[in-house]
Amino acid sequence: MRKILTALILCIASLCVSAQSNNAKFNKALADSLGADEYGMKMYVLVILKTGNSTITDKPKIDSLFGGHMQNIGRLASEGKLVVAGPMKKNDKNYRGIFILNVKTIPEAKALLETDPAVNAKLLDAEVYEWYGSAALPLYLKHHDEVKAKDF
Repeated sequence: MRKILTALILCIASLCVSAQSNNAKFNKALADSLGADEYGMKMYVLVILKTGNSTITDKPKIDSLFGGHMQNIGRLASEGKLVVAGPMKKNDKNYRGIFILNVKTIPEAKALLETDPAVNAKLLDAEVYEWYGSAALPLYLKHHDEVKAKDF
């Protein structure tokens, strides 16, 4: 009887484990550290930057504001708040670039955008959307310095 009870407990325990994850590569500690849900996903905020309505024409001033924009990108990335950033090719919608911010809400994203000099000066305007993506997305950043030959 004791052997049967032990076998039954082991079967139930193995069913519980397999019900929690059907992925042999699943790393619970990593998933938890990244804030992943059961699908390995989480909420971010996608920002589409587009040409703003600024009337600034002073080239050194514009250059300074965009320099501050680039510094802000670096700061947010180093803080883990920005996981993707990049410009877009010229297009008919005046989209200039994108950010994926490692925050859960639009108000949090807007607070971060207020720290960007080019956005504050209206050189860039931002559309913000909640976006559901892989929780592992931030992990690529640690390799970025290994593949770039020079800074912007």
